[in-house]
This record gives sequence, C-alpha cells and structure tokens, in this order.
Amino acid sequence: MGDIDKNEIQRLRIDKWLWAARFFKTRSLAKAAIEGGKVQLDGLRVKVSKEVMVGDRLVIRQGWDEKEVVIEQLSDRRGNAPSAQTLYRETQQSEARRLRAMEARKAAGSLAHPTQRPDKHDRRRLSRLRRHLDD
Repeated sequence: MGDIDKNEIQRLRIDKWLWAARFFKTRSLAKAAIEGGKVQLDGLRVKVSKEVMVGDRLVIRQGWDEKEVVIEQLSDRRGNAPSAQTLYRETQQSEARRLRAMEARKAAGSLAHPTQRPDKHDRRRLSRLRRHLDD
C-alpha cells in the first residue's frame, strides 16, 4: 500500500476538507458546525462523514458571516492560508451579500441599544428588514 498522491484524491470527508481549507481550527470544531447545521452541501444538511468532490457547492455559516463556496481542489493536509484559499472559490453573490451585511452591522452599531426586548410587531419589522437586506 503506497501513499496516496495529492493529485489522486477524488473524494474527501467534509470535516477534513473544512479543516484543510482553514474554515475551522480543528476537525472537532468542523464536526460540531456540521452537526449543528451550519454547513450545507448543495442546500442540504450533511453528516460529518459525507464525502465532497471538486465542484460541490457549500454554504458555511460562521458567526455573522455566511459564505457560499465552490470546491476547487481537494486536500487532506492543512497548509498555510494562501494555499488554503486555493482550495475554494467564494461566489460573487456571497461576497456581495457578506459586504452588505457587514455595512449594515456597522451602521446599526452606531444606533442606540433598545431598553427593552422587541415585541411581536418589532420582531416582524426586524425580520422584514433582514429579508430586504438579503435580497
């Protein structure tokens, strides 16, 4: 049994790829995110052992950010950040959505914090605003 060459990898566990692409510091953090539904493959929740291939589309939520990436390469080794960024490509819609959300958070940070919890009507207005920002 010889070592598998990096170019010969056809499929790889999703937790291992997320770790190698530096989305998470450890594989156990990647596993927890997958089990928590924060990682989706082609719009569906996946299990930790799901194997990914080049061309698969992932949606990854980390804190406030949600990234939609397309897998460009597979690697089971964690390298430096520049080499890890070659493993995937973020979609243009995802980048634009993240930038809009970041600007909205910056603008909202200057607003005064409410003194009480939002009531039913406030929550509806907030959800309409969030939907409007996502479009």
